[in-house]
Amino acid sequence: MKTNSLGPLENVSRLTLGGGGIGMIWGQSSHKEASATIHAAIDGGINLIDTAPMYGACESVIADTFAGQLPDHIRITSKCWLGTPAKNDIAARVTQSLDASLTAMRLSHVDIFFLHSNICDDDYAYPGKPEMRDTAGTTWSAYTEHFIPVVEALKAAGKIGAWAITGSGIPSTILRALDHDKKPAVVQAVTNLLDSAGSMRRYTEPAAPRRAIAAAKANGIGVMGIRAVQAGALTAKIDRKTSPNNPDTKDYEHARSWREFCSEHGEDPAMLAHRYALSMDGVDTVVLGVKNCSELAQCLEAERLGPLEPAMIAAIDALGLRH
Repeated sequence: MKTNSLGPLENVSRLTLGGGGIGMIWGQSSHKEASATIHAAIDGGINLIDTAPMYGACESVIADTFAGQLPDHIRITSKCWLGTPAKNDIAARVTQSLDASLTAMRLSHVDIFFLHSNICDDDYAYPGKPEMRDTAGTTWSAYTEHFIPVVEALKAAGKIGAWAITGSGIPSTILRALDHDKKPAVVQAVTNLLDSAGSMRRYTEPAAPRRAIAAAKANGIGVMGIRAVQAGALTAKIDRKTSPNNPDTKDYEHARSWREFCSEHGEDPAMLAHRYALSMDGVDTVVLGVKNCSELAQCLEAERLGPLEPAMIAAIDALGLRH
């Protein structure tokens, strides 16, 4: 498998195994199948696993699969959903989140540690849900004055290799963070043909994931592409129950012409969506949401086939599906 540098990490596989699928939040699977998928991913050349405490059974699957002994070439990430607690509580919350994840996975260190909650301006009001600023958002002052010093200390202590952010929040604030004096080593950015974060999106401003990717690369920040198939919206069929009002369901309906396009070209929608994500400029590795060995095999094949031809990318973009 081809590799790239990802921030401070060298020789990172072009595909990253995501914790959502192996944590069984993306449809029905089993502990045994999740562990088998991890082994198959490693055998297929994947050397980065993206975990989080909010990814269902992910951490326990990691613990059982590796028994506390990661292979030397495997790197692992974790995340913290912080919100905006009282300033005096931020250090404890971040540290406790990391410690809980390390204990659950039976590890002593993660290579990258993400702030997973949205970064927002101190006076930002989420449309119709002002309380979300404290639960889903981490204010700019909490991020710069408290979160960054804590993770820098954790890095100095050897508990994390680098710190990072999930870049699916308010676009202007994400761009601000990527250009800040103290920059994350890596950003997770939406990487799909819809430019959609689906149910992860909590703002009304125009989405700007490609601007975030470009800004990251301009600032020497690694990019992990997420949502390649947009939570199933770009597959042949969403294989979990979603409500009609779920943004992922709406994206699936919006992408009807995508499935028609794939049918006309004799392509599987998920396969082609992954190849599109792998073809996007500036993306160092694409995170997979696979939950079993069969889905993984398709993604490994997508990577093996390589980037799409420019004419195919142009034809896909001409469908006019970007949000």
